[in-house]
Amino acid sequence: MAVKSIQHLQHTFNISYEILNPDAKVDLIVLHGWGSNKNIMKNVFAPFMDTFRHIYIDLPGFGKSTCPIALKTSDVARIVELVMIHINASKDIILGHSFGGKVALLLNPKVLVLVASAGIKVPKPLDVKLKIATTKLLNALGLKKFRSLFVASDAKDLSRPMYDTFKNVVDEDFAQEFSEYEGKALLCWGEDDTATPLSSAHKIKELIKDSKLQVYKGDHFFFTKEAGDISVRVEETFLASVAH
Repeated sequence: MAVKSIQHLQHTFNISYEILNPDAKVDLIVLHGWGSNKNIMKNVFAPFMDTFRHIYIDLPGFGKSTCPIALKTSDVARIVELVMIHINASKDIILGHSFGGKVALLLNPKVLVLVASAGIKVPKPLDVKLKIATTKLLNALGLKKFRSLFVASDAKDLSRPMYDTFKNVVDEDFAQEFSEYEGKALLCWGEDDTATPLSSAHKIKELIKDSKLQVYKGDHFFFTKEAGDISVRVEETFLASVAH
């Protein structure tokens, strides 16, 4: 494991990363989802794709990486890009799970692997809408101490910069960005995903011209059991991209 200090928006971000198969010629950047870290992704994918140089990165504010200020997804992508420049990494293949999928998209790799990616705005259930309305009312009445009772589980126990980052990124609509991506995309999804539903995958497939969708049994974390099959498809997709 290594840590690189990155300067962005006049602040210092200490970003933790790890490289496997350092002598391989093709780079595979792996980005985790919200609330996760690089070790979870490494434990899943490290046994596979040994012809690639694996680069696992803790996104700002997660794992062993710091986040002193609130960010947007575009800021996170720029910080990752600066780390990649530091380690001389190419944008051959970038795999992103959930929130990491949006970051991967903005990095515009040759091959984009979206694993249950966020980025398609999904209508909120009524109970969530009620929680948001209640939180806004409590804030307006000066009763912020009760806000924690209504905060989304993904946002609980976060530092102030990370809570503000969560608010910045949680409802982003990346439909335009998906439609502008011109590389090859592999979409891998769990059929029972409730965080980023399968309908999002079908929408992304419509938006990205050169994309394939593979659906697996399981929920938002289906990939922990399907890493072997996903890896084979990533290799096939990369070979197809080289052939063109």
